[in-house]
Amino acid sequence: MNADGLGDSRASAAGSSPADVQGANHLSLEGVHSSVEVPHHQAGFWEQWRAFVGPAILVSVGYMDPGNWGTDLQGGAQFKYGLLWVVGLASLMAIFMQVISARLGVVTGKDLAQCCRDWYPKWTRWPNWLLSEMAIGACDLAEVLGSAVALNLLFHIPLLWAVIITGLDVLLLLALQRFGMRTIEAVVLLLIATIAVCYFIEIFILPETQPGFLEMGRALITPHFRQAGMLYIAIGIIGATVMPHNLYLHSALVQSRRLQKDEPSIRSALRFNTIDSIAALTVAFFVNAAILVLAAMVFFGKHSILVPGGQVVTFGPDSDWIRVAYLTLAPLLGTAVASTLFAVALLASGQSSTITGTLAGQVVMEGFMHWRIKPWVRRLITRTLAILPAVFIIGLRGDSSVTDLLTLSQVVLALQLPFAMFPLLHFTSSRKRMGTWRNGWLLMAAGWASAILITAMDIYGLPESLKAAWQVVIGG
Repeated sequence: MNADGLGDSRASAAGSSPADVQGANHLSLEGVHSSVEVPHHQAGFWEQWRAFVGPAILVSVGYMDPGNWGTDLQGGAQFKYGLLWVVGLASLMAIFMQVISARLGVVTGKDLAQCCRDWYPKWTRWPNWLLSEMAIGACDLAEVLGSAVALNLLFHIPLLWAVIITGLDVLLLLALQRFGMRTIEAVVLLLIATIAVCYFIEIFILPETQPGFLEMGRALITPHFRQAGMLYIAIGIIGATVMPHNLYLHSALVQSRRLQKDEPSIRSALRFNTIDSIAALTVAFFVNAAILVLAAMVFFGKHSILVPGGQVVTFGPDSDWIRVAYLTLAPLLGTAVASTLFAVALLASGQSSTITGTLAGQVVMEGFMHWRIKPWVRRLITRTLAILPAVFIIGLRGDSSVTDLLTLSQVVLALQLPFAMFPLLHFTSSRKRMGTWRNGWLLMAAGWASAILITAMDIYGLPESLKAAWQVVIGG
């Protein structure tokens, strides 16, 4: 069966009109569409799992990118394990949203951007596409800053030059794309494993860190906002959880598998993509929890520390926590390897996220606008749009503006998020679009509740975030 026939049959099965079927012929990520063979639905569990595992791994990096590190570090430093339950809740909501996104791609043969183009009025295409590009640019800004700070910390490269150097990672993705989707998935898995190993060593092997597992367990299952300031940081953790570009990307990545049109094959694909999502995002939860726990163990109860060279590093709500963590982990834990591991994990986080950000940019441009441009041009545009504001603000205001820029990126993501979540839920809850595969009562309730809660928290925190973003713009 050819790929076009596959798209037609699944669109028809989902109850789509002829116009919809015509739109399905424009394939998501055409270079890797249906490029990974999957076994027959009656094959063994592990054989099928090996074929389907991968898309959620790429998506999961968005949940542990540098944009999440600041809120996790701040939450642990100020409230110890008190916000660990928020990290768990955010991860649970992310699992529901990504399972639903994968479901849309498997059943309809379209990604979310294509569905919006085909099933919403034509006038919505341009604003939806522009908003998506802004969100991807904002996310890329966080990844630029994360990678640049890591280079600055590891090699003492001036931050401005480090930001410019990150533009060269366009070559990384171009090299990987030649080897296919499986290679990209393997490289990202290696980067995620690097992050996980670094934190495992810092928390369980370094002698000064002894997590209180009983206390952590209690914090995970007892939600509360007993201390002033907890709600604001909780909003930051949850608001930075579901990335809008991940919802577009996941619905496209699942189509890299050569899916069959019969009912048992679709059921099998849904099952294994759900397992893939749960496994990958559980790893993301453990990474985020580890970041918070590390901060809780080494920073909680302290207000400042004297580092070698006589510099006093003060801890406060407005601290650049990524830089603070690097500067203070070595003296606090008594070993220089702690800071090095932290910076290596940060670099791996930025690089893995930048790969998926580029793929997401390709998905939204082709999905909404049916424009196809060379991958290196697409990557150059995305990275340039991210680097320019970073170079401008850092050049104008210096290294201290990193946290402000991360705040600015989160504002843009918060504004775009409803425009991705609610169409996704609209389509997947519709019998007309999904046929018998529409969301069941559990996915429907969990999905809508997650979307409403995330949006409400984003709106609640938006005035403060906009104020902070305005200060970035005017240089206050």
